[in-house]
Amino acid sequence: MGRARAPRSIAAVPRQNRAKRALAKMPPEVKDAYEQLHSGVKGLGKSIAEIQRDLRKAERKIAADARARITELRRDARPQLAALQSRRSEVTRTLKRLAAAAGGSWRDVKQSADAALAEARSTAASVIERFRNALGG
Repeated sequence: MGRARAPRSIAAVPRQNRAKRALAKMPPEVKDAYEQLHSGVKGLGKSIAEIQRDLRKAERKIAADARARITELRRDARPQLAALQSRRSEVTRTLKRLAAAAGGSWRDVKQSADAALAEARSTAASVIERFRNALGG
């Protein structure tokens, strides 16, 4: 039968056992201070875990709010985009009439096209401004 051997190095002793062994050799007042510090470290670990948990929760909420806001912006933009596309088609038709126009009537057609383009640009600029404001920039 072999007798139990002592570990060859301190690394072979589990950390928990080493800490307990060191704690057992300490005077009572050092032991109290050690335990207070140890409980403070544990409390700090709990605080860190709580902060990480709250951050994940905040990230999920921000992402959900952002998805809802994007959906709302898309819903608001659809009719405006449709109006802009319609205006573009109208200006394109006007340009075709302008190309076919003869004499003095081309000036009337050009004025009409210019007015439609100006209105479309104004609408597009207001849509872009709304999106920039919604994005905080």
